[in-house]
Amino acid sequence: MVGRILILCCLLCSVASWSVSGQNGRKQVKPQDLPPEMRPPHPPEKTEQRFLIDAKRSGEDLNGEDALPRSREFKRIDSTYYLGWMYEGAYKYNHAEDYLGYKNAAVPLARALDLMERDYAAPLGTRTDNMLTYYPTHRFKLDYTIIAYYLMNCYSNTDQPDKVFALLQRAAKWKMQHHYYLEVYNAMAWTVHRNRFYTHDKYAFLKNSIAENEQLAQRYLDSSMMQISRNHILNKTILPELEEPERMGVYHYKNILYGYALKIDSANHYFNLMREGNRLPHNNYGNFKMVCGDFRTAESEYKIAGMYDGGDKRLQEWAYYSSLLDIYKGETKEGIELEQNMIRSSGSTPGFGWYNIGLARCLMYDGQISEAKRHIEKAAEFKEVHIGTTLGQSHYDFSIQLLKLIEKEHEWEMHRFENRKWYLHPDVMAGMMKDLGEIYMQQFLIINQFAKNPERDNVIYKLFSTESTVSWDEIRYLVKDFSPGFFIHKFQTQALEDRRKYVRKYFNLMVAGFYVNQKRYMDAKAILNELPNDEHLDFDYEKLFTARVYEFEARCAEGLGKTHDRDTWLYRLYTLYPQLVPFTGMAVNMDIHLSGAVDPIVQARLNELNVSSMVAHDGPTVQAYVTFTKTGDRKDISYYVIDNEGKYVVKKQQFAWQKPEAAARDLAYRLFGIGGKMPNAEPE
Repeated sequence: MVGRILILCCLLCSVASWSVSGQNGRKQVKPQDLPPEMRPPHPPEKTEQRFLIDAKRSGEDLNGEDALPRSREFKRIDSTYYLGWMYEGAYKYNHAEDYLGYKNAAVPLARALDLMERDYAAPLGTRTDNMLTYYPTHRFKLDYTIIAYYLMNCYSNTDQPDKVFALLQRAAKWKMQHHYYLEVYNAMAWTVHRNRFYTHDKYAFLKNSIAENEQLAQRYLDSSMMQISRNHILNKTILPELEEPERMGVYHYKNILYGYALKIDSANHYFNLMREGNRLPHNNYGNFKMVCGDFRTAESEYKIAGMYDGGDKRLQEWAYYSSLLDIYKGETKEGIELEQNMIRSSGSTPGFGWYNIGLARCLMYDGQISEAKRHIEKAAEFKEVHIGTTLGQSHYDFSIQLLKLIEKEHEWEMHRFENRKWYLHPDVMAGMMKDLGEIYMQQFLIINQFAKNPERDNVIYKLFSTESTVSWDEIRYLVKDFSPGFFIHKFQTQALEDRRKYVRKYFNLMVAGFYVNQKRYMDAKAILNELPNDEHLDFDYEKLFTARVYEFEARCAEGLGKTHDRDTWLYRLYTLYPQLVPFTGMAVNMDIHLSGAVDPIVQARLNELNVSSMVAHDGPTVQAYVTFTKTGDRKDISYYVIDNEGKYVVKKQQFAWQKPEAAARDLAYRLFGIGGKMPNAEPE
């Protein structure tokens, strides 16, 4: 892409030959002073005015801050010349940050395109292998593709795919021998793929199923490649260096389509072609490796993509999906920090809503449920503009609703964690019944929405997909209470047939989870016992997966009355991913050692919480050390937790407190690594 931009800049610089510098600034060259082959093909009656505008344009940056005053100046000289409208449209496009901004930018851009087609049809339609014939036309072709590209994005960013496609068909009729900024057939393929779940009844350019639409998108890419081959005859002597970038553009979209279809070998083929051309799209390749379950490679690709982040006003997918990896790695606080940084840097621009979803998810898996809820609501209230991504409003809404479901389930579990004998407290039971009703309502809402989603087989049931915006564990929350027979068969089949070697174990884990819910503990254990031995398990990047194995093993042991085994599995779960334990309904073996100016009310309330098993500890036990201090009016609690080998599970931290009830509850969660300091905070 950089090479292409440099070449295009060279073309633009040739316009400067239409003016020369005098002693007091620019000295205008009259049209008749130029050789005929260098004269721009302006309408005869407008030649003087437009030649003056062309001279003023040279050296002016279309995408600079002076574009708006230049547009006004150009329109004063000749309001029927496309350049004034082009500069106005470019300025508004580059400053648009929401729906209204792009809608306003579309108006002058559409006007510029109309004027250009009216006055410059001849140069736009010129196809030649003669440089002298090509030279006077190339600037108009270049400008046309810039205008059309910006206008296409305006329509796309305001959710008008029918206008996008009509514009692309309009641009295709010129059969330009270079793509420049607008790769027409690639953009057609992208538009079809982005709207693949709709039918011909909604948008006339579509077919009537996802499969047919994906085939149509592939045909447009094939047409793009055929166009490049046909143009080769003309272009081999005129800017032949543009041909290779155009081929790479086709490969880029081939990657997207084959990745979505999970045709792994084909996707790898085109990624390798782009790698050989030194044009590997690191963000897309990271997404592809994520879908394949190769999280280690995905993370390294996202880091490279982040280095090339140009600060565009759009969702940076590498940042959103990197936070998912942090959850898989059990590094929830790193994910929180990443998403907070993205929110701070982007402000209320496109991507803000997605980052709040990512932040809410990380907070959820860190056990900070009230904070997660706050950011879910922020995302729900934000009008996200989906720019440069196939992730649309349906993905956005689904992600929010699913997180709301998990948040409500966690709130229900919090009643049990915060009240060991919850069944003796009518007010607690009333709150649990209220939460349970909200869970059922949320499930009903999602399932109704989900039933109308034609992509559920391709995206949700596959657990990992290029078009998925949720984690495999969130999908588990979605399906665990519905049609167990259907899903057991579905996931068993996927475990046998899916060609992604790193992913197959996840289908088996899902089956085991259903068996646990059905109290088929021996069937579940037959699967669970094998999962930690999977040769493709990358422990550092799959701690969430391993933690769920431990949790299910603990549930099986509890169901089978094997207390020691249950405590052992809970100990392993706690030492691996402590934030999950309070939401399991089970209590880990934890000895809590209090010292200092112990507050008796805090101590009494702490004993009422389901922090530690109350029976004699029959299995491995973690040691929690809590110290109360008081300096003047300030009261602090410091704490840390170590395993039975003396290694820190929760590092030493402290917090100030005032109210005993809140302090006991706060301390209880903190003993499970919930909340507390961010990873880069100063040590105690």
